[in-house]
Amino acid sequence: MARARTAGTAIRRTAERADAPVNQGLRVAAAYAWRLLVLGAAVYAAFKILGRLQLVAVALFLALVVTSVLRPLADLLARHVPRPLAVVVSVVGSLVLVLGLLALVGSLVASESGRLGQQFAGGIDRIQRWLEGPPFRVRPTVLSDLQGKVTKYLSEHRSTLISSALSGVGRAVEVLTGAVLALFCSLFFIHSGDRFWHWFQGLLPESARDGWGRAGRVAWRTFAGYTRGIIIVAATNAVLVGIALFALRVPLALPLTLLEFFAAFIPLVGSPIALAVATVVALASRGPVVALAVLALIVVVGQIEGHVLHPLVLSWAVRLHPVVVAVSVIGGGILAGVIGAVVAVPMVSVAWSVSGAMRARPEPDHPGRSPG
Repeated sequence: MARARTAGTAIRRTAERADAPVNQGLRVAAAYAWRLLVLGAAVYAAFKILGRLQLVAVALFLALVVTSVLRPLADLLARHVPRPLAVVVSVVGSLVLVLGLLALVGSLVASESGRLGQQFAGGIDRIQRWLEGPPFRVRPTVLSDLQGKVTKYLSEHRSTLISSALSGVGRAVEVLTGAVLALFCSLFFIHSGDRFWHWFQGLLPESARDGWGRAGRVAWRTFAGYTRGIIIVAATNAVLVGIALFALRVPLALPLTLLEFFAAFIPLVGSPIALAVATVVALASRGPVVALAVLALIVVVGQIEGHVLHPLVLSWAVRLHPVVVAVSVIGGGILAGVIGAVVAVPMVSVAWSVSGAMRARPEPDHPGRSPG
């Protein structure tokens, strides 16, 4: 009987605990958990779709970048000439300028290829002697074995390298197709982006148009501000690096400066990678002293970029914590390679700005300030 009463008491207590209300903190955590799971699934599905349509997505992203940069120039020219002519002049003129700069870099590389080959051959010998001396004291047999392994790998995998080069030709065709699509879209975005946005809003339910309009204005303002700001940061970095490389008489200073400009579009990691390439070139051609000077330049440019340029130039767009920027760049690189690392920060910036704008009080509608 005693055991029966004890068992009954335990059952009643279990039932009472089951009927007790769930802790408020646990309920809030559970509510956030399932919403985060749904959001994660949506983001994963979006990345999968963009991965399948990578060429189109990248072309549209480039078209938006070109629009954010050239739209003010086209608006300025449209005050004096018809708008179609202003759009064509701004886009074609910018394209000719970029192609001319690339042609100049290619001609410099071609003209210095012979001299650079000799410098690199001598530089590799200097690096070998430097490694064999103090403090490294690497045995000559280790370096010769390493050279032998590299030569053996290249000879054994020659067919693989040739097939990779042939697949690279197909990749080049895709890049050219994406560039043409980006140019085509940017022409229409610069010319009549406002009308395109209003047309898109007309497809939405009337109750959702105000919210989408507010989100679109904030997203475009953030994206355009970030794009123009990062171009200013990249140009400033490139000027500083170019002056230093020319002063140190590092070969291929202009191509390395151009590499620094494009690498700066990947925050935090782009500039160090470009300057690491410049350090290797300086080490092989000018010796360890100049290479150490270029290596010190990495630290200086990183400090200027992180503590002066980004807070000063990008303050009108959005200011993300460096941890958020680093996680965004690494996550984007893991998901989509170099392209993901480039687009990750502007995407996070736009999402953060839109989220804050949608929580804030609606701002009055300003005609003519639609995206594009």
